[in-house]
Amino acid sequence: MKLKPFLIATLVLMGAVAQSFAQQTLSLPQKATDISPLLIGEAIPNLTLEDLNGQAVSLQEQLAVKPTVLIFYRGGWCPYCNRQMAELQEIESEIVKLGYQIIAISPDSPIHMKASMDKNKLSYQLLSDADMKLSQAMGLAYAVPEASVQRLKDASDNKNPGSLPVPAVFIVNQKSEILFEYINPDYKQRMKGSFLMAALKLLK
Repeated sequence: MKLKPFLIATLVLMGAVAQSFAQQTLSLPQKATDISPLLIGEAIPNLTLEDLNGQAVSLQEQLAVKPTVLIFYRGGWCPYCNRQMAELQEIESEIVKLGYQIIAISPDSPIHMKASMDKNKLSYQLLSDADMKLSQAMGLAYAVPEASVQRLKDASDNKNPGSLPVPAVFIVNQKSEILFEYINPDYKQRMKGSFLMAALKLLK
């Protein structure tokens, strides 16, 4: 049986996409402990993310508004992330009084982020890094085992090639420069709100 040219082209394209995803994942650290994140004094890359409505957003423009508490989390499916997000919501008003804003970024698609916002009654900004380009540029991304890949694809509208960011907290100035960071390869260990508040006050 002969395949029609259109079907052949489609199969070739699908194979190329799958190969690209595989190569992208293989180039990443294979363990959370092997990442090499950006350091204090370095600048956050200016990449385009998506907001809750799926609209393109310049991260640099968002960071220029005011000093920022920039959070990277694994996704709304992660109970440790949900607890962290809820705790941030509890102290958001105090953070705002100090002159900061909160921006939280995950590989979730906008529709999944919206579900997280509703579930945790969040009022701060969530942005989608579904293709993990920002997390990779930040040096936070690592490859997950094959058994976890499909869940991440489902949560990212099929854009995540099979990686996660190590959960991280950055304090960033309006020039996108990192003033403070907390990064722990153990995803169960998150920065306490009291610790974050202390760091924010010291940087004022």
